[in-house]
Amino acid sequence: MNLRAYRSELQWTVVVVVLAVLAAVALWPRGQDQQQGPSAAPPPAERIDPQHRAAAALQACPAGTGGPTELAGTSLQCLADGGPVDLAEAASGGPTLINLWATWCVPCRTELPALQAYSTEPGAVRVLGVQVDSGAAEGLDLLRSLGVHFPNLHDGDDRARAALRSPNVLPVSYVVTASGEVRRIDPPVAFESPHEVRAAVERTLGGQ
Repeated sequence: MNLRAYRSELQWTVVVVVLAVLAAVALWPRGQDQQQGPSAAPPPAERIDPQHRAAAALQACPAGTGGPTELAGTSLQCLADGGPVDLAEAASGGPTLINLWATWCVPCRTELPALQAYSTEPGAVRVLGVQVDSGAAEGLDLLRSLGVHFPNLHDGDDRARAALRSPNVLPVSYVVTASGEVRRIDPPVAFESPHEVRAAVERTLGGQ
């Protein structure tokens, strides 16, 4: 092989190698944490008629500053108006009960009214629902049919479950203490009465 042919073959070899590397980089799988971290923007809000939201008569989602560090940057959507809400800020400013639920969860349909009744009692801590694994429109319909009006957020891509390190079970509830500590209510069983909710909250707070 003469020198000119050798150089030509070498150049083509370099080109083939570079193209192979670029293709590998383009196809390299991105981790879930690279695609959507907790501080990334939430997915676009489901298009829901404002009258549909208003019919559920949900209370406005709470807003504050600070809150549990482990929940900071977890951006969800308020079911009442579709606006973005930071979960940590929503749970700031005092003890808060966070309840995760879904429309397909049968025990949730028993628990949500019990939580609603508890939320109206004197001395109750703030109750904040987080709908997961189901569409916002379906959630609004369920809350309206059950007469549930405490503030609720919609988690369209499991951000809250990831931040809370939630087990693969529903319903499940957490209590955020006045100091911002997040404590799971155990065992994760569905509440059937406001008395059960109060007892679980007081037990989890431990007198705090």
